[in-house]
Amino acid sequence: MGTHVLTIDNPKITVVVPTYNERENLPVLVAQLNSLGIANLKVLVVDDNSPDGTGAVADQLAADSFGAVTVLHRQEKDGLGRAYVAGMTRALEESSDVVIQMDADLSHPVSAIPTMLDRIRTSEAALVIGSRYVAGGSTATEWPWHRKALSAWANFYVAAILGLRVKDATAGFKAWTAAALKQIDVASIGSDGYSFQVEMNHRAAQKNLKIMEVPIHFEERVEGASKMNLREQMESALTPWKLRFQK
Repeated sequence: MGTHVLTIDNPKITVVVPTYNERENLPVLVAQLNSLGIANLKVLVVDDNSPDGTGAVADQLAADSFGAVTVLHRQEKDGLGRAYVAGMTRALEESSDVVIQMDADLSHPVSAIPTMLDRIRTSEAALVIGSRYVAGGSTATEWPWHRKALSAWANFYVAAILGLRVKDATAGFKAWTAAALKQIDVASIGSDGYSFQVEMNHRAAQKNLKIMEVPIHFEERVEGASKMNLREQMESALTPWKLRFQK
């Protein structure tokens, strides 16, 4: 499974951060990641041609970073799933040992990353999920009750249909070993939005990879607007059934 990471004293870690109109948040996130002081940690920003100039901000961060930040510019906005696949594929091409996926909107606490990496090193986990629904985890305090209920229901729904033993199946904050991403053939994943997260977990479970969850407190985004649209909501409802019955 993820055992190859344990033999590396200084694993190469790439944090893949998809961006679309995250000009205010991206510099804050990069500063937070730098402040962790983790050796050999790099940030790969995948920008989908943001009209607010996020790509130019990312380029400036990269120029100032002495190689710690790189930018992958994509010409069109064709969904979170495609952005992650592009970023993860690039990270694998660059011989990363661990790939972390997280949002640019500051909703995922960087403080959980050392714990996630520790689980990979010490427990042979192939995938570690920053989870809102394990003991000690929580959703944003600003969320109204119906949004909390919808999120909890979505996770129950997915787990029940697919038999996933994962408490936070729709989470977007994860650490993967490179070996795990290769085993699930990340480049071939076609779904988007929350469905992308579900399909990734489903493939990991199908390959009997060891999945662990660590508690996080999920923050409401600070700047900008949420990107979830009706099409993605519909896809999210249908994806578990498609995954269950596909050959």
